Amino acid sequence: MTFIKIQNVVMNSSCVAAIKLNNQTVLGEKSVSVPLATPQFSLFQWDTIAQNLYHYKWIEFTGQAVITLQDYFTSFNNVIDLLPQYQESSVV
Repeated sequence: MTFIKIQNVVMNSSCVAAIKLNNQTVLGEKSVSVPLATPQFSLFQWDTIAQNLYHYKWIEFTGQAVITLQDYFTSFNNVIDLLPQYQESSVV
């Protein structure tokens, strides 16, 4: 479990459901959108769990946070890219 702090928001990385890196606000400003998944049930409701277990809350970042989040979520140290945009050539 990792915590990510951007401005005054601290996110638990295990709650991050997805990242939209290249979004735009209504005004055309660059933004990054992050949906956070939080359980919808209390600890006492384990026997009556519904199909929809999580509630998603979208958080949108603009300004300097966009650059920081794009750098973090495109870093090879933090995210595995299954379809890289470039192919490494090997010399045999």
